[in-house]
Amino acid sequence: MAKKEKEKKTDASELKEQLFMKRKNTGLAMSDSEISKADKFCEGYKSFLDIGKTEREACAEAIRLAENAGFVPFDKNAKYKAGDRVYQCNRGKAVILAVIGKKSVENGVNLVAAHIDSPRIDLKQNPLYENEGIAYFKTHYYGGIKKYQWPVTPLALHGVICKADGERVDVKIGEDENDPVLVITDILPHLADEQYKRPAQKLIQGEELNILIGSRPFRDDKASETVKLNIMKILNDKYGIVESDFISAELECVPAYKAKDVGFDRSMVGAYGQDDRVCAYTALSAILAIKGAPDRTAVTILTDKEEIGSEGCTGLQSAYLKYFIADLGEMYGTNGRTVLSASKCLSADVNAGFDPTFSEPFEKLNASYCGRGVVLTKYTGSRGKSGTNDASAEFVGEVRRLFDRDEIIWQTGELGKVDHGGGGTVAMYISNLNVDTVDIGVPVLSMHAPFELTAKNDVYMAYKAFRTFFKG
Repeated sequence: MAKKEKEKKTDASELKEQLFMKRKNTGLAMSDSEISKADKFCEGYKSFLDIGKTEREACAEAIRLAENAGFVPFDKNAKYKAGDRVYQCNRGKAVILAVIGKKSVENGVNLVAAHIDSPRIDLKQNPLYENEGIAYFKTHYYGGIKKYQWPVTPLALHGVICKADGERVDVKIGEDENDPVLVITDILPHLADEQYKRPAQKLIQGEELNILIGSRPFRDDKASETVKLNIMKILNDKYGIVESDFISAELECVPAYKAKDVGFDRSMVGAYGQDDRVCAYTALSAILAIKGAPDRTAVTILTDKEEIGSEGCTGLQSAYLKYFIADLGEMYGTNGRTVLSASKCLSADVNAGFDPTFSEPFEKLNASYCGRGVVLTKYTGSRGKSGTNDASAEFVGEVRRLFDRDEIIWQTGELGKVDHGGGGTVAMYISNLNVDTVDIGVPVLSMHAPFELTAKNDVYMAYKAFRTFFKG
């Protein structure tokens, strides 16, 4: 009897091995040499995060890296051959890169799309004011943030100012070791009784995100608003601007600290803006790493405005991607519609990493986990899959076969329990162009916070996944 029971258990073990899904941990499945490669790869990633804290800066750095790798500006009147490397910049806030493939673009392109904007604090058009001897900037936050996370965080000011005479001035204050930083204040706990009565969403309110920028008055007892005047004089001396120039400025406040290794084992990256620059950098690196000519034309797009719905002429609800594909198709005697309809896309965006401390909103069987590889997210959205691309079974099957073939460590994920919020990516805007699309990205802890966390092994697996997709 005991022998028969043992045989049954053996049969069950074999069946489980054959039939059950295997979930891998990158720390155990990756070799020591591959983990070293992941660590080295993330050094470049951290540099990219430090250099590209805004969409303009990330776009400029992507172009710099692309030009170093042999990419040249796209000319719609040119004729390109297999292996040629081109890029097109859209208003300094988005960039498309392409490596021409051996097959005609009539057969479609392999597209990876990521976004380079991140939640932040923007200045209003009339931001500068003085109140009781302190000068401030009024702000309007950008994207989905927990407002209470931003006070008492050292902030740097990045952006551009277009003066009345048309001159453009680039601004970056707070990043150099010797620069001052800016800050949003908060009330001390001893006097916070009324604040504590507020619901969490209103603990800090939007109009309380005022940025302290100075307190010393201009030395003139007869004038009013002397602290504001002193600040304006400093800015005029440095940038040649007057107060009205704020009207035609784009100035963004972002955390002033640099990307850091996290944990005693240095296994994670901690930084601002990893949603979605973690996928932007890996998608960019994958197309830069292409040697020679791929089978199908490879395209990476780094886009703007995803955090506010992909609106505007630099977001993916704009037609600029469609126009680029149309120009590319025209070179080879076909139209953009034909190219797009035969194309495939990985929407490169992050998913929420399972957080054991805050586990309640996650459905564990369908959550994504840090350290378990790149995440395939079939659908995002909210409630009844509202506002999402729901990838087809056929395309998901194609992607998983590619990943398994090249030993990519991957997992599936969903953005929390059903009816517990939700979110979206650019996937639906690309699939609306009749392109097979699925979300592939990196799990992130503390998403949309001023300091987000990713696992280095997952970052490296995302790079390998995009590289495999381009290879086909």
